[in-house]
Amino acid sequence: MQNKSRLLSRRQFVAAGAGATALLSAPSLGRANTWPTKPIKILAGSAPGGQTDQFARLYGEYLQRELGQTIVVENKAGAGGAVAAMELKRSDPDGHTLMICNTTAYMLNPVLIKDIKYNVAQDFTWVAVMPGGSLPLVVSEKVGAKTLNDFIAYAKKTDKVNVGTYAAGSFAHMVIVELNKQYGLKMEAVHYRGEAPMWSDLAGGSIEAGIGSYTAALPVLQTGKGRAVAVSRRRLDVLPDVATFKEQGATSRAHSLLTFQGCMAPAKTPPEIVAKLNALFVAASKSDRVREVLRSQGVDEGAMTLEASNALYKDEAPVWAELAAALGPQP
Repeated sequence: MQNKSRLLSRRQFVAAGAGATALLSAPSLGRANTWPTKPIKILAGSAPGGQTDQFARLYGEYLQRELGQTIVVENKAGAGGAVAAMELKRSDPDGHTLMICNTTAYMLNPVLIKDIKYNVAQDFTWVAVMPGGSLPLVVSEKVGAKTLNDFIAYAKKTDKVNVGTYAAGSFAHMVIVELNKQYGLKMEAVHYRGEAPMWSDLAGGSIEAGIGSYTAALPVLQTGKGRAVAVSRRRLDVLPDVATFKEQGATSRAHSLLTFQGCMAPAKTPPEIVAKLNALFVAASKSDRVREVLRSQGVDEGAMTLEASNALYKDEAPVWAELAAALGPQP
C-alpha cells in the first residue's frame, strides 16, 4: 500500500505580489503565471523515515507555504528509486509531479540495473540538487579504532571484517569495494534494507563497521557503541575532528563524490516552471527552519542552482558510472 502524507496549506500565494517576485527571482511568464493550478505531488523514492523522505517533506512544507497549494508526498520505495522514477516518467510534464531520490537512482541504477526502463538525461529535467552531507564510516567499539588507518590495520590482521551498507549497489557499497582494492583487504559488504537495522547490528556487535548518514548513525555515536573514523568528501561541522577519507590517504575518486538528494521533474516541463521551482528550493535552504533541520542532520550545504545542479551531474555522472561498473549487476 502506498504511503501518502498531505501537508495542510498555511497561506495563499499572491502571484503578482512584489515580495513573491523578489523571492522567486525567476521568470513569471506564460504558464508560470498560473501554475500551480492543483496539488503538487512529490514522489519520494524511499520508505518513510530516511533522508529522501525527510527532504521531500521538509522542502514540501516550504513550497506549500510559499505557493499556497497543497503538497502531497507519496513514498515510492523500491529498486533504489527506480519505482519512483518510472512513475515520474509516466507523469504529465506540467510541474505538478516531482520526484526526490538519492544518488542511487540517478548515478548508480543506470549502470547496475540490467534493462533499466528510464534514462535520467532524456526522461527527466533537474529541479535542484540538494547535498545530503558527508557519510561517516563508523566502527564498532570492539574494534578500538580512532582513525581510518587504525581500522585498516585492524582489517589486515582480522580474518573476517563485516561492513554494513544501506543497500546493495549503494555509495556505501562502492566505498567498501574501493577500500578493499587500495589496501588489499577482503572486507565483506553486508547489505541491509535501509540504515536502521544496520546500525542496530553494529551496536549489537554483529558487524564491525557501517557506512551511512550522520543522522541515522547518531544513536550509535552518542552511546559510544560506535566511533566515526572517516567521512566522505568534506568534514562535517558536527564531526569537525573526523578527517575525510582523502585526508587520511584513501585515493579513490569515490571518496570525493557528492552524495545528494535530487529533485527532478518530467522532461518537457516548461522551463519557466522549472526555474520557479529551483528558486523556491534554493530559497528554502536559506530559511531558518530548513537550515536548522539540515544542520541537525550534518548537512552543511543548501540546494544548488539549476546551472550548478546540471554541471554537477554532467561532471560526476561519468565517474559514478565507472566506479559502479566495478560492483557488477545488483539484485
